[in-house]
Amino acid sequence: MKILTPAQHAPIDYAIVVAFAAAPSLFGFAGTPATLSYALAAVHLALTVFSDFPGGLIKLIPFTVHGALELVISVLLVAIPWVLGFAGQPAARNFYVTMGVAAFVVWLLTDYQSARTPRT
Repeated sequence: MKILTPAQHAPIDYAIVVAFAAAPSLFGFAGTPATLSYALAAVHLALTVFSDFPGGLIKLIPFTVHGALELVISVLLVAIPWVLGFAGQPAARNFYVTMGVAAFVVWLLTDYQSARTPRT
């Protein structure tokens, strides 16, 4: 059931950026988890700004591609603590797993098709 419109999805994307940018300070991340969190904040901000939907400022990336990238990223976020070797840091591990699950739920609930704009 796709209950989130592209307009409703936009503030969620910006909240995700803030969450990744703030997580190292809020949860005491250092090293790889902190660097990755800042990098993901920047990447998600760029993805959002460049997506063709109501939250995008420079509409270059189709919203369907935005959605496909979010699906892949959501799965990777759950695996990343083990892949990058910080699963033994509970705060970082739990943050990344929670963000991955939350991103997957948002992906499941968002109607990525409805943002399509006709091209002339």
